[in-house]
Amino acid sequence: MNLLGRKLRSFLRQPIFLQAWLLPIWILLGFCKAAILLFSFRRLAPLLGEAVGTSAWVPLLTRGEEARALQIGRVVRLAARYTPWDSNCFPQAVAARVLLGLYRIPHALYFGLMRDLDSTSMQAHAWVAAGRTRVTGGFGFDRYTVVGCFVSPGWV
Repeated sequence: MNLLGRKLRSFLRQPIFLQAWLLPIWILLGFCKAAILLFSFRRLAPLLGEAVGTSAWVPLLTRGEEARALQIGRVVRLAARYTPWDSNCFPQAVAARVLLGLYRIPHALYFGLMRDLDSTSMQAHAWVAAGRTRVTGGFGFDRYTVVGCFVSPGWV
């Protein structure tokens, strides 16, 4: 009971934005994971934005948009920690893309590959950037080679 009380107090100290979006994003992560498992990438790609190939496209943002993008990244990462399913980089990137689109914040969703140094296998990663803000996925540019980029509709 002590742990639950501590978690509740911690939640109530969070910004209103995080409190309001935590449950909807948690549910959205479930829908994203299900869509990734059920549909081919070819069917999902049109929903991710406008494909611009392998170019690294980073939109410029105002300070307010950057602050909102940081909040979005924080709530997506927090919700992903508490899902009973694996909410790895791809569902997080799609959920962040949906919320950034809802707030009309220009963003880019990247897909990258990296050769594993220990074996001959490849590792894939997805991340979202909005201006100077890494919304989800951390430092993707310095470790992964970009193989696909989708930008927010209407910003190309």
